[in-house]
Amino acid sequence: MKCRPLHDRIIVQRIDEGEQRVGGIIIPDSAKEKPQQGKVIEAGNGKVKDDGQRIPLDVKAGDKILFGKYSGQEIKLDGEEFLIMREDEVLAVIEDSDKS
Repeated sequence: MKCRPLHDRIIVQRIDEGEQRVGGIIIPDSAKEKPQQGKVIEAGNGKVKDDGQRIPLDVKAGDKILFGKYSGQEIKLDGEEFLIMREDEVLAVIEDSDKS
């Protein structure tokens, strides 16, 4: 299913951080915290100001981002879990150190 968020909203897929261990003990999935990193799948066209001018978003599809623990709303599309959030809930864009 193709889904395009409106205005300043983005659709994010969480990036799993792998298996967590604390002092040699493997933490079960039910006790793990959800990752706070994600990949932007789709982005809206931007916020509309009072004068009708559109402000473009700073993030785009494909960007890796950091977001707060309680950011966004969880949604399910085609059996996969995503987050939908406003751009102002994004804390940072992760830059690849390989790109220079």
